[in-house]
Amino acid sequence: MRLEIVPLTTIPEVRAGDDLATLIQAAAARENQIIDAETVVAVAQKIVSKAEGALVDLRGISPSPVAQSWAAEWGKDPRLIELVLTQSRRIVKMDRGVLIAETATGLVCANAGVDQSNVDGAGITTVLPQDPDASARRLHAALGCGTVLVTDSFGRPWREGLVDVAIGVSGIEPLSDLRGTADRHGRKLTATVVAVADQLAAAAGLAMVKDAGCPVVLIRGYNWKRAGGSARSLVRDPQNDLFR
Repeated sequence: MRLEIVPLTTIPEVRAGDDLATLIQAAAARENQIIDAETVVAVAQKIVSKAEGALVDLRGISPSPVAQSWAAEWGKDPRLIELVLTQSRRIVKMDRGVLIAETATGLVCANAGVDQSNVDGAGITTVLPQDPDASARRLHAALGCGTVLVTDSFGRPWREGLVDVAIGVSGIEPLSDLRGTADRHGRKLTATVVAVADQLAAAAGLAMVKDAGCPVVLIRGYNWKRAGGSARSLVRDPQNDLFR
């Protein structure tokens, strides 16, 4: 296998209401890159949220007493904490200035995906798309590519550093279930399920340099299982989660 990972470097600043597929196609044309049925298109969540208007002005938020108290204890903006609380289905952990939350789509992440980085305008914050899978499906249909991944940077409980993962998918089976197959020595695999959508997102993340304006990456050379797919299948069922 030989993978080609190509960032699109001429995506302009994305505004609410922009046609994201058109911006991606125009950038690909400028950079002499082909987007076809063999191309994986990884798109950073930030520009999806911007295009869909998933933006909140903190100046319009009135913090609750809980947000005010916790923010004061840890030196945070109480308006930001209130926004995180409103974007959360469940608070997993509030400790040592870190707020881990479960979103409406089941994602467990820091600050419920609320993010102030790479946003133009004082007090403006992005939140996650309402339905990242639907966002991926719309882009997939408009681009005519093989698959679309909406990616975001997540921390990991037992390892340092952030890794990009897929929070929305279209055109791919996100998991490759190898249970029941044999390894090279003939041993039957009983627990191996590979998160291929996350692996592709992580590969794309290598080219999504945070300060270089490369929010879209094309991946070629990977042979994936074509399917409707949903990133929700990547979220572990609570009954199988030993750490909740």
